[in-house]
Amino acid sequence: MTDTLFDGIIAHRVETSRYTANVLERPAADPAMPTATVVLVHGNVSSSLFYQPTMCALPAGARALAIDLRGFGDSETKPVDATRGLRDFADDVRAVLDALELDTVHLVGWSMGGGVVMQVALDAPERILSLTLESPVSPYGFGGTHGADGMRNDADGAGTGGGGANPDFVARLQAGDTTDEAQTSPRTVYRTSYVARPELQSAQEDLWVASMLTTKVGPDNYPGDGVASENWPGFAAGTHGVLNTMAPQHLDLSGIVDLAVKPPILWIHGDKDVIVSDTSFFDLNHLGALGVIPGWPGDGVAPAQPMVTQTRAVLEHYAANGGAYREVMLPEAGHSPHLDEAEVFDRELAAHIGA
Repeated sequence: MTDTLFDGIIAHRVETSRYTANVLERPAADPAMPTATVVLVHGNVSSSLFYQPTMCALPAGARALAIDLRGFGDSETKPVDATRGLRDFADDVRAVLDALELDTVHLVGWSMGGGVVMQVALDAPERILSLTLESPVSPYGFGGTHGADGMRNDADGAGTGGGGANPDFVARLQAGDTTDEAQTSPRTVYRTSYVARPELQSAQEDLWVASMLTTKVGPDNYPGDGVASENWPGFAAGTHGVLNTMAPQHLDLSGIVDLAVKPPILWIHGDKDVIVSDTSFFDLNHLGALGVIPGWPGDGVAPAQPMVTQTRAVLEHYAANGGAYREVMLPEAGHSPHLDEAEVFDRELAAHIGA
């Protein structure tokens, strides 16, 4: 793994009560007296490797740690119980903090990782000095809800979860495909979905694709299982694996508005994000409305999910209940602001943890 690490970053194997975690570290300038400890949590179909530029850019006095979730990167592969929402991952993060004897930290989560750190906040708010949500999954999960308040379309979460993964993309992940020969090749998916300006990342593109390919494939991991549904498009979320953790019947993070202890939140996202969006190209209902998927029954039955609107509504409620949040929308960024607009992202993150 050493050839994938940036200068100044080291990898640790951390034995916890739940799993063996791979953790990357950029030590503080004075390791004995760090000014802050910042823990970064990656998103779906990725790993801690993606966060290395951010780690290197953090203030020299900060200690930066990036955790590989179970079934990603170089961490141990263990089953994911989707009926717990994102709590398997959140409990793993807390287990790493325990093993490293870290009582309080600044938490940063990207995409699915944003949901993971929100779950940590729900379970242990006293351990969080600040939260940074980068392009986070909606507090109401991914797909299958409508309206700012996250009302569910169907009781079974039709059109969400493991059954919605493109089987060719899954097969190419499992085969370690590094080509760009198809729209479903991981490299093509990275270029068209992860970033808005792939030309800026040409020097690191092979590393980002390698990070995606660490994703462990199977019914207990990515993408998870699916079940038949009487509702369009004919399948619903199962109970195992990564994508099912974000199905609306398994995940609801909106309870952060009622936390007794409310860490300050930075919400930073890109205007060109095609994954987490009010018009997401990964929301099957939106694709149905566009005619990409045939047989869509209409907006009255299968409306698209307004993901960004839902996040904003929950954070406004968070602020109304005594919390504090700040939204930064980056106009030239896609799903990965820390890559697309790295200078601005790094500055905003440093200011947030410094405050």
